[in-house]
Amino acid sequence: MKTIAIVGVGLIGGSFALAMRKAGFNGKIIGVSSPPTIQKALARAAIDEALPLAEAAAAADLVYLAQPISGIIATLDLLDTGALVTDAGSTKAVICETGRKLQRGRFIGGHPMAGKESRGVENADADLFRGRPYVLTAREPQLETWIERFGARLVILDPVEHDRLVAFVSHLPQLLSTTLAAVLAGKENVAGPAAADLTRLALSPYDIWRDIFATNAGPIDAALAAFIVRLEEVRTQLRSSDMEALFSQASTSARALRGK
Repeated sequence: MKTIAIVGVGLIGGSFALAMRKAGFNGKIIGVSSPPTIQKALARAAIDEALPLAEAAAAADLVYLAQPISGIIATLDLLDTGALVTDAGSTKAVICETGRKLQRGRFIGGHPMAGKESRGVENADADLFRGRPYVLTAREPQLETWIERFGARLVILDPVEHDRLVAFVSHLPQLLSTTLAAVLAGKENVAGPAAADLTRLALSPYDIWRDIFATNAGPIDAALAAFIVRLEEVRTQLRSSDMEALFSQASTSARALRGK
């Protein structure tokens, strides 16, 4: 692999570029983004040069799509390249269905399970993916090697299964945090660290989540339904000793989530 084209050189695209550099990639990295983002990406040394999409895709061995989901889908509809193409979208079934229609090249869906509240290439980090799951929707030895080199934990998942799982571990937490923050409106003057911790995700911008909800509504609805059932159970157990078992189970799960 000698040339990478990154379409959307923001937080994720910029972090991918910096992670590849840190992992030993010595080839050229081309950026495809808006002029202000390109200037910031060049200043961070995340990219070597900027080109329009068609020229960048024609020159690349790997095309990395790091736009919002709707942008990824639109780009795949336009893309004409013989390169390996992957993405960083937060849902996979709709994107992979679009990617299968590429006339040339090969598409492998991807999703690095990492991020920050702060967006933009100015917040990119070479270690953003280190220790985090990085999902691919099919095997691809060259891509797998680089992902493992920059310290991510590789996970291979079918696109539909990916969307079902992330509805629970990513999309449900976002909606819980957002809803809790809305419920706490007007009560902020007595809120402590617990409220701040649990509402951190509510700082996420809606424009990112709009596409996620649009492309994964079914699995998210199922995750919400499962949580509502469990929450109603908790409501009935509030004055019983069953709450101790719930706390024990939850503590075990929370430690597992933190790798402890």
